[in-house]
Amino acid sequence: MKLLIHACCAPCLVYPWEVLVEEGMEPEGFFYNPNIHPAEEHRRRMEALKEFARVTGAKIHYSGEFMQERWEGFSGPGEERCAMCYTLRMAKAAAYAKEKGFDAFTTSLLVSPYQKHDLIKALGDRFAREYGVAFYYRDFRPGFRQGQRKAKEMGLYRQKYCGCIISLGESGAVEGR
Repeated sequence: MKLLIHACCAPCLVYPWEVLVEEGMEPEGFFYNPNIHPAEEHRRRMEALKEFARVTGAKIHYSGEFMQERWEGFSGPGEERCAMCYTLRMAKAAAYAKEKGFDAFTTSLLVSPYQKHDLIKALGDRFAREYGVAFYYRDFRPGFRQGQRKAKEMGLYRQKYCGCIISLGESGAVEGR
């Protein structure tokens, strides 16, 4: 199966990528994360993904689109914020998968125990119907820690928050560090 996997970041891609390749799939990554704040963090995550591709030979497609203004001033609860973020990225992944002739699409967000798994699945199914390309659902969470360990061993940058400006403030991470 020719599968497009939306990559939220390199550490979260490690485990799903290994599993899919071992199972004989032909994954290609897709970095589209205009939610990540600040711009320097967006760049660091993209560079980490490029390092992952260099080390593993993974084929990754990149969109450097940055849309911070969409999150500035947003004060909705986490569920609304995450829905906005997931919707933007899942729709783009589905559209890209359809445009480029992939059999299906998925996302590395499905590896994280910190993400809203049911919401991601529902949106994946919705955009599969809208764009006419299958959504490959898989609960990769059992391999989260293993993937994080391997990312550390690979020397990949590992962030301390999901990416949006609000999660940056909630994480206590210092901007630009």
